[in-house]
Amino acid sequence: MNGVNGGPPPYTAGVGFGNTVPRVSPEDWRFHATEFAKGVAELSVEFGKGCRDVVKQSILRDDSFVVRNFGGPCKSACMKLRFLNRYLPEDRDPMHSWSVISFVFAVVIAVLIVTSESDAPVPMIQKLHIYPGNATRILLPDGRHLAYHEQGVSSDRARYTIVTSHSFLSSRLAGIPGIKASLLEEFGVRLVTYDLPGFGESDPHPGRNLESSAMDLFYLSYAVHITDKFWVVGYSGASLHTWAALKYIPDRIAGAFMVAPLLNPYEPSMNKVERRRTWEKWTLRRKFMYFLARKFPVLLPYFYRRSFLSGNLDQIDKWLALSLGKRDKVMIEELKYQEFWKRDLGESVRQGNVKPFVEEAVLQVSNWGFSISDLNVQKKLQGKGIVYWLKSIYKRPRQELTGFLGPIHIWQGLEDRVVPPSMSEYVHRVLPGAMVHKLLYEGHFTYFYFCDECHRQMLTTVFGNPQGPLPVKVDPIPMKVDPIPVKVDPVLVNEDTDEETEERGINSYSENNSDSDITFV
Repeated sequence: MNGVNGGPPPYTAGVGFGNTVPRVSPEDWRFHATEFAKGVAELSVEFGKGCRDVVKQSILRDDSFVVRNFGGPCKSACMKLRFLNRYLPEDRDPMHSWSVISFVFAVVIAVLIVTSESDAPVPMIQKLHIYPGNATRILLPDGRHLAYHEQGVSSDRARYTIVTSHSFLSSRLAGIPGIKASLLEEFGVRLVTYDLPGFGESDPHPGRNLESSAMDLFYLSYAVHITDKFWVVGYSGASLHTWAALKYIPDRIAGAFMVAPLLNPYEPSMNKVERRRTWEKWTLRRKFMYFLARKFPVLLPYFYRRSFLSGNLDQIDKWLALSLGKRDKVMIEELKYQEFWKRDLGESVRQGNVKPFVEEAVLQVSNWGFSISDLNVQKKLQGKGIVYWLKSIYKRPRQELTGFLGPIHIWQGLEDRVVPPSMSEYVHRVLPGAMVHKLLYEGHFTYFYFCDECHRQMLTTVFGNPQGPLPVKVDPIPMKVDPIPVKVDPVLVNEDTDEETEERGINSYSENNSDSDITFV
């Protein structure tokens, strides 16, 4: 029996004789989902039509900016592609059809790109290995420990002493990477490198700045028995602490030499040309990280924990968003650099604390508390006012020189994109006494890392011809002479007078020791 109006029963759908499929009940969730999807589709179509009408009435008018500037080229392109309309269905609007075709084409291209990338072999993630700690440490006056490492000759034979820190993602193990012990012996150099607070095996500093960094260097110099003046070295980001040493402890510094010294990119005394040449060499991601370090440093831990503090191993240019030249890219792919990078990186992130890295990043872009121009040698003013003027009339004031009086050498690669040459040009402008050595084809890593000829050239420029270590000082040992006993007859002493006894004793001594040698020391 058929249902109402001659149709099939409400619970079946006629597919064939003997085959019945249950209908979807209006109370079933699938019925509501289907109706909801249909409603959403209808609303989307109406919304699209509304957007189309708005675009036609506002943007696609003849007097609109878009039509006046881009209408001509679009019309000419459509005329050239008009022959393709013959392949479209007759009942379709060409405008709608080509929009659908363009969308499908874009989807196909995206699928092909994703498929090709998924077919490529995925490189295995290398884990970072951290070696057991074995650093030598000293105790600072505030109770912190500072780790350091020594190379070269001993302290008693050192003709020159060099002390250096390390750059942002490095440790005391870097020093001058790849410098040979024989070269340090040849020049009589003692090289001391140390970990910054919170890096390697050095304890963190609760509120460090560049002045506290200079004081750590001051205490370290006396703790490792450096009694004379010493040289400081700064490479890349480590130059911050080198400038601080020249500012706060100039009496302990004999001189400084730096390679690609990094400055504050927000330095207000930079002119527009220097600032533009500095920023244009960097990637967008690096500029963004500098912006975060200056304005929102609380967001830096998120990026650091996902990169070098993740426990994985990757290239330094990817983690620090460095734009490297051809020679630098070849350099960081070499096996000796890869081995050095793994060991140095593991030591740098040993403590797994993100705070020291954030502090170091903030120090680079914040106010240092001094300007590099303050290191320029100048006469110290005795005072101002009428009182000092009256004193200067009757008594000539004693002029006192301020600033850093020692030599400053800077080596800068002209192909360096990490620390652009514009920074060294700025240093030479504000410090005319600094000697800037421009390297024509060198980048950021090629001159300082594993280059025996470069290391020899730097030491020769700073110290002159090699003279070897100081000779060993040997203190003269005095010879001890045992006294020779004098035999005296007790009987004669009692009978003779004192003069006779003395004369007899002298004669007896001469007779018994007539053939002996006497040595006086």
